[in-house]
Amino acid sequence: MPNNNMVDAQPTYRSLSEIRLRKAQLITEITKDNNKMRKMWGKLFNKSQQPTTPSRRITSIMSRSASMFDAAILGWKLYQRFGGSKKKGKKFKLF
Repeated sequence: MPNNNMVDAQPTYRSLSEIRLRKAQLITEITKDNNKMRKMWGKLFNKSQQPTTPSRRITSIMSRSASMFDAAILGWKLYQRFGGSKKKGKKFKLF
């Protein structure tokens, strides 16, 4: 049974000009893909615009403040549990 799968098919070239033409096509495809990926990467990791309305600014400030407060509490708890004042007889407790 012959394999008619196009993925496995090897293109046949008869001259150097065909090879150069295919090379140019591949370069343009790669450039298009590169530009597309660059745009997607930029959308994913670039900073978003600052909130313009006062209510969004307040909401953003409150959200950041709550996150920082939560991180500070977590840091304090971890410090107390693992690196804080060592009392005699205190056993290691994970939970």
